[in-house]
Amino acid sequence: MSSQPLLSTMRAEPIRQVPYVNLPAQFAEEREQLLPLVEHALAAGDHVGGEAVALLEKEVADMCGVRHVVALNSGTDALMFALVALGIRAGDEVITPPNSFIASTSAIVHVGAIPVFADVGPDQNIDPAAIERAITSRTKAIMPVHLTGRVCEMDAISDIARRHGLRIVEDAAQSIGSTYHGRMSGALGDIGCFSLHPLKNLNAAGDGGLLATNDDGVAERVMRLRNHGMSDRNTVVEFGFVSRLDTMQAAILRLRLSRLADVVARRRRNAALYRDLLDRRHVFFPGERGDTVDTYHTFVVQVDHRDALKTWLADQGIGTAVHYPVPIHLQPAAARFGYRIGDFPVTEAQAARILTLPVNQFATPEDIAYVARQVNRFFERTRI
Repeated sequence: MSSQPLLSTMRAEPIRQVPYVNLPAQFAEEREQLLPLVEHALAAGDHVGGEAVALLEKEVADMCGVRHVVALNSGTDALMFALVALGIRAGDEVITPPNSFIASTSAIVHVGAIPVFADVGPDQNIDPAAIERAITSRTKAIMPVHLTGRVCEMDAISDIARRHGLRIVEDAAQSIGSTYHGRMSGALGDIGCFSLHPLKNLNAAGDGGLLATNDDGVAERVMRLRNHGMSDRNTVVEFGFVSRLDTMQAAILRLRLSRLADVVARRRRNAALYRDLLDRRHVFFPGERGDTVDTYHTFVVQVDHRDALKTWLADQGIGTAVHYPVPIHLQPAAARFGYRIGDFPVTEAQAARILTLPVNQFATPEDIAYVARQVNRFFERTRI
């Protein structure tokens, strides 16, 4: 791809508004198809457990190439129920990275298990060698996190799990539709867990989650757990939870699932433009591997003077975010586990340098070029 038509000199230019996310644009694009779905759901009065939920589960299962998908109230519940269904309990250890969103670790804690962190590589994904070093006699599972929509090195992780008799729960919250050696994210371990939060590539108009598995017993148990542990209306097999995806959300998600390939294609186009236009003397981002297709839930760069750059971009009308500025092992809630600054040097160094640029599907090539110019201009003008 040639970048020349999109490049400009470093002189000042009019401010262009480029939001980090653009949910109003999504509604405008979908309005004519979306509103009848909402009206139908309300008119039918079938708000919980309706046909749209079962259809969504089948369609996602077919896409991922798994036997079962169970729709839930959040991606966090999917992670927690996955651990419960695999028999993870108090005192067991689960290895996971410390640079994820808090949900991955909180799911481990909520089932009484102990999160054991393993550092990450330059691409922010968990380092298989660090996983191996973290294994003890109490380790029962590995929870890799496919951060930014980029799948972890699952062949190496699966080999480690086989050799040590461990289960794998994929935190695929950010990676629906991503592939690894031609296989779908969420179908690479024992269980895959997706988030349907409004900011995800496949997004509900509220919270939602999906659990994917080929294990019939796991699927059956999770379907009970999401509905008070009931096998039928009058029989409670175990004390469960309330984690049902609403029928209206399922209807909305089915529409958006039909558009997911286009959403990913537009995000990948924007990421390719960034790779072409950003000045790599000052900006680091991992390249694409030949064995994966990344879906770019986020486009994260690593830079010096991150906070100053973030402020500069805001002044130029550009929305950015930081995912995530404080690693989990340094959060107040994790103090009980005894981790300290310096325990995970790669994660900690990245936390001070990461910045998420807008890559959403409604950002135009001109928007992306403008963002890239302003990033490059920041480093040119400050002579860093």
